[in-house]
Amino acid sequence: MTVRYNVMNYLIGEGFRNVLKNKKSTGAALIIMCMAMLMFGVFFILGENVNYIMEQVESEQGMQVYLDIGTTDEEISTIESQIRAIGGINTVEFVSGTEGYNEMKEGLEGYADLMDGIEDIFPDSFIVTLTDLSLNADVQKQIEQIEKVDDVVSSDGTVDILIQITKGVRIVTFAILVVLVIISIFIITNTIKLTVHARRKEISIMKYVGATNSFIRWPFIVEGIIIGVVAALISILIVGIAYNLSINGITQTDTFQRLNLRLYTFADMFNLLLITYIILGAGIGIVGSSISMRKYLEV
Repeated sequence: MTVRYNVMNYLIGEGFRNVLKNKKSTGAALIIMCMAMLMFGVFFILGENVNYIMEQVESEQGMQVYLDIGTTDEEISTIESQIRAIGGINTVEFVSGTEGYNEMKEGLEGYADLMDGIEDIFPDSFIVTLTDLSLNADVQKQIEQIEKVDDVVSSDGTVDILIQITKGVRIVTFAILVVLVIISIFIITNTIKLTVHARRKEISIMKYVGATNSFIRWPFIVEGIIIGVVAALISILIVGIAYNLSINGITQTDTFQRLNLRLYTFADMFNLLLITYIILGAGIGIVGSSISMRKYLEV
């Protein structure tokens, strides 16, 4: 047990010594890694907020289900139960004909007198919102088949646009992540190659006296992990400060105020961003180190 602990202590210690010994190459790798991760952070936060805004807009996009005039309270209750039983339904809000009439009358302002005497022609209705806008067409078709439902009105064009925007944002975010990961792996690989090349004679001697490939490889893997994790921590600090400084100005703009839109606070995203950054940094370090050692070790 003591021997195993000493070996692990040596391997980790060597990794830290490699980082401190090669200050120039480590510094260069950190700077470039930070730049790549900052770019990732910007697009990650942008993607998360765009999706969040889409969710807010989606939650307000619904369909209006108009009932036959003269539908009884008992029938209205039955229809509501049938609508709620359909998969993908989020909320169902009843709007009486009188409420619809009053809203229309208020909207006409100075011409409200034109609405006098026609209150009875306004049908009762339900405003229905969905958990997933992609279900819009299917849900609408099922509601239209319910007895006493006269008409279903929904913004199909708006729904399709929102779905396409959401898909596009997710695809772009994923593509940028892949590109930045490849760039970061390339950077780490070349940084550790310099260290390996400088110690090639030492590695040859270690192999000659019987050191295993794993024993030789681990200090370089530790070095890669350290560079990746430190770059991740620096990047998340910079991203957090920049985001907090800019978010207040963005949310106070007329557009956001008028549309009543909200953005995530950095605290809302911190845990997810931290975990993603740490895994990304450590993973890139491990992969980059392993690739850089292939030339010198039998894999």
